[in-house]
Amino acid sequence: MPDRAITRRRLLVAGGAGVAALALGGCGAPARYAGRTPDFGALRPDPNGIVDLPGLFRYRILQQEGDRLAGGAAAPGYFDAMVALSMRDGATVLVRNHELAPEDEVRWSVEGLAAYEAGGPGGTIALVLGRDGTVERSYATSAGTINNCAGGPTPWGTWLTCEEDRTDGHGYVFEVEPDDQTGRLSRRPIRAMGSFSHEAAGVDPATGIVYVTEDNYQGEPDAASGRQMSFLYRYLPKDRRRRPGALHAGGRLQALAADEAAARAEGLAEGRRLGVRWVDVGAEDPHVDAVERGALRFTRLEGADFAGGALWFSDTEGGPAALGRMYRYTPRTEALELFAEGTPQNGMSSPDNVTVTPWGDVWFAEDRDEGSRIIGLTPAGDLYRFGVARLPGAELAGPTFSPDGRTFFFNVQSPGFTIAVEGPFPAASSAARGVMARAAPPQHLAPRLAPDAVEAGLRAGLPPLEAAALDRAGVPLS
Repeated sequence: MPDRAITRRRLLVAGGAGVAALALGGCGAPARYAGRTPDFGALRPDPNGIVDLPGLFRYRILQQEGDRLAGGAAAPGYFDAMVALSMRDGATVLVRNHELAPEDEVRWSVEGLAAYEAGGPGGTIALVLGRDGTVERSYATSAGTINNCAGGPTPWGTWLTCEEDRTDGHGYVFEVEPDDQTGRLSRRPIRAMGSFSHEAAGVDPATGIVYVTEDNYQGEPDAASGRQMSFLYRYLPKDRRRRPGALHAGGRLQALAADEAAARAEGLAEGRRLGVRWVDVGAEDPHVDAVERGALRFTRLEGADFAGGALWFSDTEGGPAALGRMYRYTPRTEALELFAEGTPQNGMSSPDNVTVTPWGDVWFAEDRDEGSRIIGLTPAGDLYRFGVARLPGAELAGPTFSPDGRTFFFNVQSPGFTIAVEGPFPAASSAARGVMARAAPPQHLAPRLAPDAVEAGLRAGLPPLEAAALDRAGVPLS
């Protein structure tokens, strides 16, 4: 048997710290899904040529690139990830990223706001909404950064904006207070969270742990596969008091890891679960440490959202067809599951920004310039369209819901539009979000059985599905 081969007994019964195990079922007792795909109706062609939505839904443009902010500055472009938060006075505020780089040659006035770096074109804008849903005022909440792509909300009402950048002095996470126009907090990077090409963040409200994805689209490829490498990280803060600024007190940064036989997440069988562990990485160059310490390699991680006890995150180019994957990680059981994979047959393609809806489905915006869509994923694994961009070259981004769950917001990246959608959305339900977090991966994503894997498995005394899962994980069966 080759040196790298792992016996079925070693893989399935090994225990203790630092050991991964591949399982063939859902995590714990899977929730029984009694729901169905939301019947929003057929998409209606938009006479304005911006975005098609189901017929019972209507949209309003809240802001577009070039609109005036407080103080007279023009709203910059490249709208990206976004969140809707409740302010202290009960108003709703949107905090929006601007994915701007120096080569975009965009400079915008941030008078009165302390910027991280003078001349840095990126940052965030806040839009305060009145009771009628219109924008009452809009202002900058952070500036001086680069490529503010995605991020994530915190349970204490702030926004973590992430730099998708690797240049010197950048590649950090910044915490933004939605009602602060001075930059008191947002001008300081959370250095202990690492310097790398950050994408999105999801915070576990029960522990305060922050999970962060890496979109290493400019990084070196994996020598074995020729594909890009990115990793999933978590930040264990020293200060768990869940308040603005606490994350700056330092903490441990770790990368997700698994057994050597599953060094790439591509090897994870569809609809199956992989036990995982975490390895410490340094904040100075965590990507290099993750490579050296055998962390689990993904292709291009992008969106993330934590809800119902689970972290949902997307790999926009994952899977055999490079059409993208949706993963679920459950901290309680330390299990990683592949929940959905894009194929030419199911139409799923390039998942990017992710949000868990108030009624429990997972929605994602697609990372493509033509015909970008908002796609829904149910606990049963059904996929459905909610919106399709019609502007030439427009990518949809920043899907998020109002705190009461009645309004859906998203962005058109360029030309920049922030849009509010109202209509008959399902009622918010924390229980339904829990169902999505516990639902067994859908049966129609079961692994396809390669004849040679089945034959090798039979010789090794393995059931066909188990043989297929081990084969997809790269475990020699002979």
